[in-house]
Amino acid sequence: MLKKRIRTFKKVIPFTAVLVTASVASPALAQSGARCHDGMSFPQFLNRLESDAAAQGVSRRAISAAAPYMVYDQGIVNRDRGQRVFGQLFTQFAGRMAADYRMQQGRAKIQAYASSFARAEKEYGVPPAVIAAFWGLESDFGVQMGNLPTLRSLVSLAYDCRRAQMFHDETIAALKIIDRGDLSPDEMIGSWAGELGQTQFLPGHYFNYAVDYDGDGRRDLLRSAPDVIGSTANYIATALKWRRGEPWLQEIRVPTNLPWEQADLTVKLPRSQWARYGVTYADGRPLPNDDMPASVLLPMGRTGPAFLVYANFGAYTEWNNSLIYSTTAAYLATRIAGASPMRKPSAAVAQLSFNDIKELQQLLVRAGFDVGKIDGVLGQQSRTAVKAMQIKYGLPADSWPTAELLMRMRGRSAAQNLQ
Repeated sequence: MLKKRIRTFKKVIPFTAVLVTASVASPALAQSGARCHDGMSFPQFLNRLESDAAAQGVSRRAISAAAPYMVYDQGIVNRDRGQRVFGQLFTQFAGRMAADYRMQQGRAKIQAYASSFARAEKEYGVPPAVIAAFWGLESDFGVQMGNLPTLRSLVSLAYDCRRAQMFHDETIAALKIIDRGDLSPDEMIGSWAGELGQTQFLPGHYFNYAVDYDGDGRRDLLRSAPDVIGSTANYIATALKWRRGEPWLQEIRVPTNLPWEQADLTVKLPRSQWARYGVTYADGRPLPNDDMPASVLLPMGRTGPAFLVYANFGAYTEWNNSLIYSTTAAYLATRIAGASPMRKPSAAVAQLSFNDIKELQQLLVRAGFDVGKIDGVLGQQSRTAVKAMQIKYGLPADSWPTAELLMRMRGRSAAQNLQ
């Protein structure tokens, strides 16, 4: 569940096949020394990492068992550096990932493992639909968990200088999982970024939040559905601070005269205030006249779908801070829980091209905004900057970039260049 990444699912291939690939993946870079590790060669780096693991209590037995699998693979590093955040329209992504078949499978899993879901909700306060939605999106309920040796991925990314400390710690967490007896090194097969199991836990999350729900003495998130259910609930409740008994997302209708600058995840108003603005549920029913704080989320601007989101929506953005992914996961959970399909926009919502968004980001940076990486993807920082410029130009401030805004920004830049 690495943040800012949408996973491409692949079919699982036998472990022996990927191990052969790993054994030949030690290019010159691994021997020449990485600058962020004081020039240590990869074998020297591994020696230090193993010493760090031993200092944290990992047994020599576990380290020795894992050693044959801890090899460098430049291909993993290349994938990490080359990954791009998902840039589809929300309705396109949600239409594919929150499709009816996944909703139906989620309901079927809740029925098949009713006792585990009921126990998880009682102990952690997380509704079954919320767990099932993540389960479905992350691995299609265990069908697509990845096909690469986890230890190989982790040590390769730990040796690389992009996120060295993060993956150093994740490698040690994986060794702790082995030491605890939950998984053996050869069982650790997952995504290229080192995530494991049916809800794709990083090893640190696995070690800290996995629970033994089937009573067999192991925390097995690869094969045990009860363990997956209980562990996912524990992580959502404990790490992501889920609030028992509260909603997470509801589809709404917004009036054409809504104060658009108020439609922002950073703006939390009582539902009674949103009702006074003319916001209703999607079917036209009035909102409750209460003080529960909520935000209006417009993932595609004022002409696209609209949602009321609550404090629990923060669990989704913490799980994966891609707004498209988090909104889709929250929406799928509502569908599994019985909500109707979201209303389709009355007209197609125009989206700037990848290159246009990249140009807009560059113009926003010139205007003094921090948009993060200039990558052609509309992240939260870019949306915030777009909103500020919409307010400046007197445009509806719904945080959705339009051709008109880009034209205004181009004109502003041209005028500055003439000065």
